[in-house]
Amino acid sequence: MATKTDSPGRAFRPRRFMLHAALVAGAFIMLYPLLWLASASVKPSTLIFSDPSLIPGEIRLQNYVEGWHGAANSFGVFFANSFLIATLAVIGNTLACSLVAYAFARLEFAFKKTLFALMLVTIMLPLHATLIPQYILFNGLGWINTILPIVVPKFLAVDAFFVFLMVQFIRGIPRELDEAAAIDGAGPIRIYVSIILPLLSPALVTTAVFSFLWTYEDFLTPLVYLTSIDNYTVPQGLRLFMASTGVSAWGPMLAMSLLSLVPLFVIFFLFQRRLIEGIATTGLKG
Repeated sequence: MATKTDSPGRAFRPRRFMLHAALVAGAFIMLYPLLWLASASVKPSTLIFSDPSLIPGEIRLQNYVEGWHGAANSFGVFFANSFLIATLAVIGNTLACSLVAYAFARLEFAFKKTLFALMLVTIMLPLHATLIPQYILFNGLGWINTILPIVVPKFLAVDAFFVFLMVQFIRGIPRELDEAAAIDGAGPIRIYVSIILPLLSPALVTTAVFSFLWTYEDFLTPLVYLTSIDNYTVPQGLRLFMASTGVSAWGPMLAMSLLSLVPLFVIFFLFQRRLIEGIATTGLKG
């Protein structure tokens, strides 16, 4: 009996080994650019492109010091600006998009289906199509060179993708909970705060994480509206290494590029489980 039991297990081992080897090779291919970035960030500028090895022959940590202080402003200012804008975007998207999603999913009002369809159409509308009208509007309001054109729209539920995400999730919450609360005298706002929001937490975490990531790494919008170096974000700060003197400071730029990825990895790993849960449960609810 032992021989019969062991033979199938041994037959599957080569296949399992090949599968694991393929996964490891694929993971290495996906991680190679990041490994190269980490290696190049501590190399002298003369060896970054001439030495293809991932193990630096010479380590130069001065790249991080020069990168932090070598741009037109301290890189800490760029990090602070990016964190401020991304945090306000997270607050605005989670609050405004959840309110609009609750209205579409639970409340009845005139032209509800038409407005929902128009909102979905805006998902397919490219950013560049509305960039000039928005710039004219914000310029007339005197908001250029401030974070207001980037942050204020987030509090107006302009990201239709997140609204649709939450609508799908709320539709999966039993209406009996709303009806029971209404019998007890709760109004729409009380139902939203006491019932919908606690059950909506997986979708809220998904919205918060993607809002932070997309806003933090956005280059075009701050480039259009922010003109003062003191207001620059991290992507704009990295551009200064390429455009300040006409000579590319590769070492400091790659060092700050690697450092700028740290918050993204921290956010992703902290909320990885809730993020996957939010995406999975939203996809199953119709």
